[in-house]
Amino acid sequence: MKQNKYKPEPSSPKGKNAGPNLLEKNGLKICVTVGLVILMSLSAIWVHDAITQCPFFTIKQVDISGALRVEKKEIIQLAGLTEQANLFQINLNIIEQQLVSHPWIERASVKRSFFSTLVVAIVEEEPLAIVNIENLADIIINTQGQPFKEYDPQKDQLNFLPVISGVDLTQAGTTYQFEGLLFNSIMDLLKLQGFGRISKIMGDENIGITIQSQDIYNRNPVNTQTIMPIKLGFNQFEEKRIKAIKISTYIDKNFPDKSICAMDLYNIEKIFITTKETDALHHTLEKGV
Repeated sequence: MKQNKYKPEPSSPKGKNAGPNLLEKNGLKICVTVGLVILMSLSAIWVHDAITQCPFFTIKQVDISGALRVEKKEIIQLAGLTEQANLFQINLNIIEQQLVSHPWIERASVKRSFFSTLVVAIVEEEPLAIVNIENLADIIINTQGQPFKEYDPQKDQLNFLPVISGVDLTQAGTTYQFEGLLFNSIMDLLKLQGFGRISKIMGDENIGITIQSQDIYNRNPVNTQTIMPIKLGFNQFEEKRIKAIKISTYIDKNFPDKSICAMDLYNIEKIFITTKETDALHHTLEKGV
């Protein structure tokens, strides 16, 4: 029996040879990930170019809604769609900003539809009145009292709107607007109905509002003036409107030979009216309380 002289080599400590294998595996994963990212990026670029350059997605139709004053060709020019463009190459936000730069357009919404159609929804400004400012051009205000456009009688054709005078613009930051007790009173008046068709609103910081309104207070206005001046002050417009109707009914019932020429409703407790004979041959003016 010979002694076994074989001695196994001592095993390396646990984890000593695992380092290189782990690094190799991590490096392989990184390479695969980078390759996938590059492949996906190239695929996305190819798909993007294929879509944006494909004639199938060229804009062939523009559906416009809500435009009454702004013509369709103006909208197309503002949107930059005078030449053929790809439906997916245009920037919708930029087009919306370009559209709202038009003074008559308050809001605009642009969306893609189907494969070659662009849908444009327009919300136009709603004009409320024309403001006459001394030494400046007339300005149109909307239903919120905000000035939005210089008035052009030939293009805008808003001669049916009341003309406001006696108010001034004030600067608020980088914009100009109307504000103050007098202007707020005018806005409150314009919200009401029942004073007839108001042609002029004259404001005064001391006495308030005086309007020139269509004559609705005489039963037979054929032989009288068609426009009646009415002084209203600053407030209580609804109560004063009701009072004016009651006075009109009283005059018509008790003084049928007279017609109302003017009303002073500044103080609702003490109202003055000016009357005249309904007969055209008489020109006598009387003032009563």
